[in-house]
Amino acid sequence: MSMTPGEMFRKLHELRQAHRDLDQAIAELENAKGEELAIKRLKKRKLLHKDQIAWLEDKLIPDEPA
Repeated sequence: MSMTPGEMFRKLHELRQAHRDLDQAIAELENAKGEELAIKRLKKRKLLHKDQIAWLEDKLIPDEPA
């Protein structure tokens, strides 16, 4: 399945927002001395989002000619 550049930008925006939301949720759990397993799971999801963001950014930004 191929995405148009517009769809890729929308997905990128969604992923960035989700990444920020996860960051906030992690901070709240850490401040409240929340469950470590839940924090680890959220951090893993946040890392997955970061990887997806990097992949999309790589696809959207053309390589510069050498």
